Amino acid sequence: MENKDNDLMQKIISLTKRRGFIYQGSEIYGGLAGTWDYGPLGAELKNNIKKEYLKETVYSRENMYLVDAAIMMNPRVWVASGHTELFSDPLIECKICHIRIRADHKEEINEHIVFHKKRGEKQEFTEAKKFNLLVEAKLGSIEEEKDTIYLRGEITQGVHVNFKNVLDSMHPKIPFGVAQIGKAFRNEITPQNFTFRSREFEQMETQFYIKPDESEGKKWIEYFKEQRMNWYISLGIKKENLRFRQHDKDEMAHYAKDAWDIEYNSPFGGFNEFEGIHHRGNWDLSRHSEFSRENLSYYDEEEKKRFVPWVIETSGGVDRAILFLLIDAYFEDEINGETRVLLKLHPKLAPYKAAVFPLLANKPELIGIAREIFKELKKELNVAWDDIGNIGKRYRRQDEIGTPYCITIDFQTVEDRTITIRDRDTAKQIRIDKKEILKYIQDRLK
Repeated sequence: MENKDNDLMQKIISLTKRRGFIYQGSEIYGGLAGTWDYGPLGAELKNNIKKEYLKETVYSRENMYLVDAAIMMNPRVWVASGHTELFSDPLIECKICHIRIRADHKEEINEHIVFHKKRGEKQEFTEAKKFNLLVEAKLGSIEEEKDTIYLRGEITQGVHVNFKNVLDSMHPKIPFGVAQIGKAFRNEITPQNFTFRSREFEQMETQFYIKPDESEGKKWIEYFKEQRMNWYISLGIKKENLRFRQHDKDEMAHYAKDAWDIEYNSPFGGFNEFEGIHHRGNWDLSRHSEFSRENLSYYDEEEKKRFVPWVIETSGGVDRAILFLLIDAYFEDEINGETRVLLKLHPKLAPYKAAVFPLLANKPELIGIAREIFKELKKELNVAWDDIGNIGKRYRRQDEIGTPYCITIDFQTVEDRTITIRDRDTAKQIRIDKKEILKYIQDRLK
């Protein structure tokens, strides 16, 4: 099973580079570990996931707001949030090969010991040392006078430090939420498993403010658990590959009153963290109120009292969503005796919604109609133009990048203005009037 899983990951990694989804960061200079660049199709897929997240969390609700906070923040933000003191991992180093491993990653440590035993070497580790995950940066124009700041270790704090601004400008009634999508940075000791654990990554989060009441906390935790799980399933993640896991008391973050993970059954190591649903209590607002000396409480007009709200957080990774969606979407089947690779991405997420083909690339009458259709569709949808190679190769190319529909303009089109439209998953084709193409695709995108 392990070889099969490794083979699957290698196929996906190869496909993502070959077809313009994901490249190694700074590749022509040898790369930079834990960084990845998204190519033309990867950037489209990423953007589509973020659009769907905003539709689900913000645009379909009246008590949700969107912010976009700065990546660079006053260093005192991270003191108040506890990150400078508590945002660290215990680190040990192999005395033979000097590889560093997290002290709490028991399986990885055992694998390392076995590796050296096979080579006949007596392996030893150094004592565990604290390793801060915040990425430091320097800010200032004069070299000797530059200030140390941090690239944000999470996007969460950008919402909490703007709590008062949101209250004063939008006048929301509790309960309400503030969503954000943005980059975060962590000085990961061992970035690994393709894009799963990276040093630069993108998060999509909601901080939901509620009354400080135990029953309210339990109610909203359960609400968001259901909402977030259903959202991933609606995008095409297989239900059987997802599960909930509640954090044990000794593994919860310093701020947490309760914490749940949605986990995904990945080809690398089984179930891994996908998204967190956390009860943060009043930790964030209380700490920022204390350190900034600003009043970050909420005044309830109905109950005529002031309190510091509790926070229910949902925090997921855009990059992990892309990775797990690609894993679940990857299929191989056989058509006419040939192996076909296809990505069964949900049509809403597919980089291209359709591809337009003239049957022959040297026939002006076909190219003219095909270009007309392409330009009309392009006004509403992201569509591809493909006239390279025979029609079979073009179908295979579009199947491999997840394009749900292929539109072929042939000689019958010239006669009766009908076109062939082919479904990616079934490979079945039907003919429809060219005036119906846009409606046909849009109906299925819903």
